[in-house]
Amino acid sequence: MTESLESQLAALTDRIDELEAELRRKDERIATLEARLDDHDECLDDHLENQQKRLENHAHHLEQTDTRLEDHQATLEDLQTDNKTTTKQTKAVLKKANTNKHRLRELQARELEKGAHLRADTVDEHELEVRSEHIERITKDDGRTYVRLPEHTDPLDRSDVSLAYGDLLPIQQLARMDDDMLRSTTNALPTRLAAKLWKARTDSSVGDDPWSSGCKGVREYVKASDLKHWIRRQEPGTSESYAKKLVSRTIDAVLDLSKHRLAVRKRTERKNGLEYTERRLIVPDDAEVPGETTHHREQPPETADVLG
Repeated sequence: MTESLESQLAALTDRIDELEAELRRKDERIATLEARLDDHDECLDDHLENQQKRLENHAHHLEQTDTRLEDHQATLEDLQTDNKTTTKQTKAVLKKANTNKHRLRELQARELEKGAHLRADTVDEHELEVRSEHIERITKDDGRTYVRLPEHTDPLDRSDVSLAYGDLLPIQQLARMDDDMLRSTTNALPTRLAAKLWKARTDSSVGDDPWSSGCKGVREYVKASDLKHWIRRQEPGTSESYAKKLVSRTIDAVLDLSKHRLAVRKRTERKNGLEYTERRLIVPDDAEVPGETTHHREQPPETADVLG
C-alpha cells in the first residue's frame, strides 16, 4: 500500500516535471514569438514611415508639376494671344506689301513706257502691264541685265538704271544730241553753247572742260572769264567783244534750260594787287539734277564765294 502510494507520487512528480519543462518551453516559445512580433512591428513601422515619406514626396512633386502645368497653360494662352495679334499684323503688312507691289509695278510700267531702262532683277516682267507686245532684255557694259521696251535707248547713256527721257531737264536732253541734231533743234547759238557746256561737264570724253570743283555748298562752277575763252574755242573766229555778250546769253540759257537748278554768284578776287568781281555759274550742292548725286572733282579746296 505504501509502495503503491510512493509509486503514484513519483509518477505525479515526474508528470509535474514534464509539465513544468513543457511550460518552460512554451514560455520560451512565447518569448521568441513576442520578440519576432516586436521586430516585425518595428519593420512595419519603418516601412510605413518610408512609404509615407515617399507619398509625401510624390504629392509634393505632383504639386510642383501642377504648378508648372498651370504656368505652361498661362504661357500658351499668352502665346495664343500674341499669335492672334501677330496674325493680324502680318495680314496688315501683307496687305500693305501687296498694295506697294501694285504701285511699284504701275510705276515701273510707266517708266518703261517713257523710255527707262530698269534692272532686270527688280522687275517681274510677267506682272507688268505695258503698251507693248513684249519687253526685251539687254546687257550693258557693267555686265548687268536690264529690261526695256523695244528700241528705247538709254536716256542717260550709262550702264546704271536710267531715267526716262521725259524726266530729264531740257539742258540734259539737248546735251545728249550731236552737233547736227542740236543745230536742227535750235537756231539760237547761246542755247547750243549751253548744251555743249553741260555736256563738257558730264562727259569726260569731250575734253575741253572749263568747269572746276567747288566747295562749301558749291558742287562745281565755271568762271565768266574761263567761259569766254571756252566759247572762243568752241566758235573759232568769234571776237572778244562778241564772246563777252555770248557769256551772258549762254549763262541765261543754262539757267533757263536747267529750270534754274543752277545759279549765278559773284566772287571778289585779286589779281596783280587789284581786286575785281567776277561772275560764276555754279551747281549748288543741293541742286536737284535728275540722275546725279553730289560729287566733287579731286582738286584742292578753294575759298568760299563772296555774294554780291
